Amino acid sequence: MTRTPRLRIQATLCAALSVALVAAGCARPRAEEPEPVAVAESQRTLSTGAIVGRDGRYGGHAWLGVPYARPPVGPLRWRAPEPPPSWSGTREALRKGSACVQLASGLGGADQAPEGEPTGSEDCLVMNVYAPRFAPAEVPRGEARLPVMMWIHGGGNTIGEASFYDGSRLATENRVVVVAVNYRLGPFGWFRHEKVWAPDASEDDRSGNYGTLDLVQALRFVRENADAFGGDPGNVTIFGESAGAANVGSLLLSPRARGLFHRAIVQSGGTHTYEVVEASAPTAAGGHRWSTAEGVAALLERGGLAPDRAAAHAKANSMSAAELGAWLRERPAYEVLETYASTGAFGGMLDVPDLVRDGAVLPADSGLALLASGRSAQVPVILGTNRDEVKLFMALDDERVWSFWFLRYVRDRARYERDAEYGSRGWKASGADEPATALAKAGGAPAYVYRFDWDELPTILGMDLARLLGAAHGFEIPFVFGHFELGRLGAGIFREETEASRQALSAQMRSYWSQFAYTGNPGRGRRDELPEWPAWTAAGGPTLVIDTPAGGGLRAEPVVESGPALADQLRADPRYADVAERCTGLGRLSLRSETYTEESYAAEPLCTGRPPPPF
Repeated sequence: MTRTPRLRIQATLCAALSVALVAAGCARPRAEEPEPVAVAESQRTLSTGAIVGRDGRYGGHAWLGVPYARPPVGPLRWRAPEPPPSWSGTREALRKGSACVQLASGLGGADQAPEGEPTGSEDCLVMNVYAPRFAPAEVPRGEARLPVMMWIHGGGNTIGEASFYDGSRLATENRVVVVAVNYRLGPFGWFRHEKVWAPDASEDDRSGNYGTLDLVQALRFVRENADAFGGDPGNVTIFGESAGAANVGSLLLSPRARGLFHRAIVQSGGTHTYEVVEASAPTAAGGHRWSTAEGVAALLERGGLAPDRAAAHAKANSMSAAELGAWLRERPAYEVLETYASTGAFGGMLDVPDLVRDGAVLPADSGLALLASGRSAQVPVILGTNRDEVKLFMALDDERVWSFWFLRYVRDRARYERDAEYGSRGWKASGADEPATALAKAGGAPAYVYRFDWDELPTILGMDLARLLGAAHGFEIPFVFGHFELGRLGAGIFREETEASRQALSAQMRSYWSQFAYTGNPGRGRRDELPEWPAWTAAGGPTLVIDTPAGGGLRAEPVVESGPALADQLRADPRYADVAERCTGLGRLSLRSETYTEESYAAEPLCTGRPPPPF
């Protein structure tokens, strides 16, 4: 399926709770952090040298900014990552490393610069490690080693950083080792152009999937060094949300990641990937508007080597690989970023291709086809979405809401709820139910599906956040990590009156997530105290609904969604007043789905001549 720029829904929508809090009038704080102090008992010896960490926020140890690959700078830009260099002495791992190059953003991204300005560094391939507190002689060994959970942040694969997430509580209270990783973003992470390939370029160098390969290298580093933290390299769970969940999915598909992880959790993800032509060719030849060819031409035009885009394409074709490759690597990172951002960026997120089906790092077939045929990693998987995923983005759409100062009010409540229902159910279909059904039919390892329903949000000056946002995209993340202390960022949503129920639900989610990390089956949670979470079946269902008692509590329900079934319901739904609205709904459904596709939409007789709208 060929995707137009507006199809970047899953990959360009922010993974962070902070988007919603912008709608609530909150801003991400820039709190001054106390000077970190090294804790002697946290000293560990890695394959690259000795390190010492600091106290974790919730009583464990934390090691921040640990390099897992050689900095991808200079001639290593747009090459597969290399193992990190060793160091002498003891390295202090007390402060977060740099975020990868991106636009500063309050949407869960790096914010070291003013909003929308370039920030970060190419020297960013670091991880943060959180573990329970152990003196060196007490670090678990052998069968006592703890599961490792590697978190992959979201942000559209163009913004975000590992340090936005604190894994200390999840690690300490549930006796797991949590690892959060940075990876190259945007045109530094996914960039497929033959003229940047060195004569000795490997198959991985030629793939263009550098961000994906960073995650593979992070898993290799975890395998080599989990023991040092008391972690079991033979029991690694990868988990992530939004674009991070899509990256989890890509690792399920990638032969490069085989054997490096043993369970996977996909939170609000999907199976979309890009064809090689779409990711790399000029637009005139079927490429994305910011394909690599278009990005190179834009850089040449910006650099004064061509007067316009057509001349820039001709110039790129005329330059030798050595000449063009060297010129591109000489471009300052921020120049590259600003060139790609020249047509705008939603919350700092760029509309650029990622996850290229190059045939090596990622297979050439679609994700759903690979899952259904049993050609993905045969490991247990949890997949889930939030009940009101798309309300987060609808709340920022001036056509759907009117705003005054930071307040936002729904213009047409019935229409808002209708569109949110189909958009969010469509996300459940593409991000959870259809992949889970494909996995179940393939007969491999089990899959488990959830829907997160928590929506106990306040009303602020008449702005009803429970209706405006509900259980929106990204809202489950604080519950998974058990970390709600986000300063003013969280004050708008996480109120004192919901503290007890929130903490109880968070503990339940952490119990399921950690039990899954231990055994590959969330079961009844880590302490065998929760409702049984049944595996998904080939016939579809059931879904574990995650909510507090006020919303019905934890329960398994026969909720199953699919793209074609949703299209059937939408065609017959009397809430759509006319053909134009009905076609808009069908078009939006086609933007995410691999089962009700743009081709399916194009075959709708009533919708002929009506292109799918932006979501």
